[in-house]
Amino acid sequence: MSAKILDGNALAKAIRAGLARDAAAFQAAAGRPPGLSVILVGEDPASAVYVGHKEKAAREAGFASAVVRLPATASEAEVLDRIAAMAADRAVDGMLVQLPLPKQVDPLAVQRAIPPAKDVDGFHPVNAGMLLLGQKGGFVPCTPLGVMALLDEAEIPLKGAEAVVVGRSTIVGKPVAQLLLDRHATVTIAHSRTRDLAAVCRRADVLVAAAGVPGLVRGAFVKPGAAVIDVGINRITDAAQAEDLLAGQPERLEKFRKNGHALVGDVHFGEAAAAAGWITPVPGGVGPLTVALLLRNTLEGARRTEGLPA
Repeated sequence: MSAKILDGNALAKAIRAGLARDAAAFQAAAGRPPGLSVILVGEDPASAVYVGHKEKAAREAGFASAVVRLPATASEAEVLDRIAAMAADRAVDGMLVQLPLPKQVDPLAVQRAIPPAKDVDGFHPVNAGMLLLGQKGGFVPCTPLGVMALLDEAEIPLKGAEAVVVGRSTIVGKPVAQLLLDRHATVTIAHSRTRDLAAVCRRADVLVAAAGVPGLVRGAFVKPGAAVIDVGINRITDAAQAEDLLAGQPERLEKFRKNGHALVGDVHFGEAAAAAGWITPVPGGVGPLTVALLLRNTLEGARRTEGLPA
């Protein structure tokens, strides 16, 4: 069996095009664009790239976008002061602090300081609690929303389906499990220490890998015809590991040999694609949707601020 590719790039492009139209309509009604602001602490290269993507996507969609850059030596108090200033700015509809943070800044303190109404990452305990309780009106984390968007775009049935989520983080694993439960799937949360992980995964009609372990999910983990959603984004530099994880992808393997690095997911793509019915690539699967749905959350926050209908 050869799996159908779930193209996150194409879906994200369509969502961003719709957001550009909606942002223009919002500006006409409110007299201002929706606003997204980001705090970046330190000079982590991956974080800088992610923030740059968010800033570019926001401006292309007609959003006001601002990035506050603080040195890696910034204190927690300094970060919290910047959060308070953004929280008080009516033109800021969505705000986030890019993770990871330097060790002197407590990420939980940062998450709690962002007002739930502007917490477009969906990490605040109030928003997390609303998701758990099934209540509307809170923000849902963007990567889990991206997982659901891909499943819906492919019209993969969820009601009554057996779903396995490999990973238990509060950012992806737990929220996506809750979203699948809300759609009447029967959900198992597994992780790297689950006994006989392969057998657990083979039960899944929908398998979501979000453990942060390169190639953890092999072909033997995949039920024939299952939908496999790979949330992992891992940078590898080891040649032997690349030969294994990029097997069956000659163009990507050749690029690794040239550049000495590659991005891979938590799923062994070549093996899993031979068994699955649907599969996401890495890169180009869930990742592009995370930014698009961050903008969607921001626009929804802007509408609430101005009392405009969703």
